[in-house]
Amino acid sequence: MSTYRTSELAHMVGIHPNTVRLYEELHLIPRPERKSNGYRVFTALHVEQIKLVKLALQVEIVQNGLRKQAMKIIKTSASSNFSKAISLAEQYLQQIKEEQSRAEEAISIVEKLLSGKDDTQATDSTVALTRKEAADLMQISMDALRNWELNGLLTVTRKHNGYRMYSNDDIHRLKIIRCLRCANYSLASILRMLNTLSLNPDADIREIINTPEESDDIISVCDKLLTSLQNAEQNALTMLTRLEFMNKTFSANPPL
Repeated sequence: MSTYRTSELAHMVGIHPNTVRLYEELHLIPRPERKSNGYRVFTALHVEQIKLVKLALQVEIVQNGLRKQAMKIIKTSASSNFSKAISLAEQYLQQIKEEQSRAEEAISIVEKLLSGKDDTQATDSTVALTRKEAADLMQISMDALRNWELNGLLTVTRKHNGYRMYSNDDIHRLKIIRCLRCANYSLASILRMLNTLSLNPDADIREIINTPEESDDIISVCDKLLTSLQNAEQNALTMLTRLEFMNKTFSANPPL
């Protein structure tokens, strides 16, 4: 069986030797044996485990505990409990698919809202709600509502006394924002969509919300949520393939 020193292993997998030591400290790889002189001795198992670590940490999606799940998969595999790691990876993949469904469903709901097919939409165009009343109606916090306004998603008319009053159009816009935020779309992507639709009502909202502007200084994962989730799904499938290989190759009781 081939063995490797820290520097050799680092070179093979394309990371710094200090990163190898960090992975060991964080229990992301099995603890290596040591020679009498104290040097670490790594094996093919460590090579495959580090490849798994690098693969899992490529995932950009962090919402709803997905990053924690990825770390749990890594540590379970590092303990050589590959069957459990495979089970966790299958759960991880399922949650990513659920996130995808939630994101796609939000798009469908928004399309209905924009087309006027929302049965819950109020018909009284003269409705005037305070910020608290609007927040209560939308079942969101006043802080969230204030944040949306500060980020330009909503501009509310003020009365002569300075108090904001939310109209039916404002409530309709809030429904769209809330729907997309519940699916983890970023404020920037929602604002981009709303601004584009104000200029071109027939624009493809699915394409708009998933395509950041080239001029954007900072692009977050949720600015391109649909693409990021698709990448995460492919990543999870590759993780499963790698874990199954490790289970066959390194498990004490490999599957038949």
